[in-house]
Amino acid sequence: MTANTSTALSRLDRLWLCEAIRLREEHAGPLDDAEANRRAQVAGGDLASRIEHRALWLAERDGLLQALRHWRQGAQLALAGMLLLAVLSGAGLALAALGDGQRPVNLVWALGGLLGLHLLLLLGWVLSLAVGGGDQGAGALGRLWLWLSATLARDARAAQLAPALLVLLQRQRLSRWALGSLVHGFWLVALFSALLSLLALLASRRYGFIWESTLLGPDTFIALTQALGALPAWLGFSLPDAATIRASGDTPLAGELARQAWAGWLLGALLVYGLLPRLLLAVLCIGNWQRGKARLHLDLTEYALLRERLLPSSERLGISDAAPAWAQSAIPTASRDVTRADVDGALLVGLELDRPWPPALPAGVADAGLLDSREQRQRLLEQLSRFPPARLAIACDPRRSPDRGSLALIGELARTAAATRIWLLPPPPGETLDPERLGDWHSALQPLGLAHTDRAPITWLETGHDE
Repeated sequence: MTANTSTALSRLDRLWLCEAIRLREEHAGPLDDAEANRRAQVAGGDLASRIEHRALWLAERDGLLQALRHWRQGAQLALAGMLLLAVLSGAGLALAALGDGQRPVNLVWALGGLLGLHLLLLLGWVLSLAVGGGDQGAGALGRLWLWLSATLARDARAAQLAPALLVLLQRQRLSRWALGSLVHGFWLVALFSALLSLLALLASRRYGFIWESTLLGPDTFIALTQALGALPAWLGFSLPDAATIRASGDTPLAGELARQAWAGWLLGALLVYGLLPRLLLAVLCIGNWQRGKARLHLDLTEYALLRERLLPSSERLGISDAAPAWAQSAIPTASRDVTRADVDGALLVGLELDRPWPPALPAGVADAGLLDSREQRQRLLEQLSRFPPARLAIACDPRRSPDRGSLALIGELARTAAATRIWLLPPPPGETLDPERLGDWHSALQPLGLAHTDRAPITWLETGHDE
């Protein structure tokens, strides 16, 4: 993982990737994490920071970091689509409530159409917050956004991202506030769109208002209308008097004052019982979400299997092994990329060679020996992580086939040095190389982006150039 990648990610993103890696390993089995574990150990810190370092390195290697970016792009597209739907829905509510002006507006149906579904879902959200803990209070809109985000990402590697995000947030009971912000924001946009559309329709058409009821008498409707209009009246919206309310039960009143009173009452009810509750709840959710993000952390009990690998009980508190001769002046570090300030010296290493070793080397070039066993490889990789060389040459025998294990080791070794070259050794006297197998080596090394040569890179190791 590069330093720029680490700093570009927020704390939420880093913890999110940790959970995604954990869920992926739970479903598909352990990952090949030897290099990630080694880098995390060298980086130091407590167990949580090492888990984070390991997960970020694996995420970049396996493409999960790119999948996260795709998921975020899908989430933004989904959010934009839902906001557009909210605007259209609000305009549709207003048009359905008032109609085309050819018929009187039934106030009961108009108010129910504007606020009915909103109040019903708002009541469900409040009940789920009070009774069910609120983690399910996001409702269908929140789940729809998560589904659309994953669908629009179109990246199979993002399959664990949405579940990982929910797991991370639910531990701190933040999913209610995160998805609640989305839900209330959606309704806030929809109701604001309805209010603007209502204003536009009332300003451009003449509407008549009536109330109709088989069960409710005029006195009941007068009391109901005045009760609903009391709060809007405090904000300056008009409230029809008892005579106007009673007279509107049969036919719409022709007077402009009556029309304006009913229009003001309808607008006030939409603002007070629609927009303001959603606005207050959106502010509450966003505030709790911002405060809760600071408390996010990993549940280390879920990472018990990694404790011994990342924080072994026998780990030394410092570096007690003497640095090799080629790294006496190196700065021990593993949390940053290899840069000119971090490296020093030149090193030659042989990979599974069956010939006399080492060749004659000048004083400034060190020999790291032959790598034949897993223990030798691990020991050298740990040493290189602490003391990265400026130049590294890896000698390979092109008579062998370039298997995946050897290529993976070459990649790990190359990532510890500022510059790396592959030395494809010439055949012993009396033997010839198979051109096809040599071509296999060239093809296998090309994706790694490593320079390779069949000449001894001693001059390059000593001076940094070939002449």
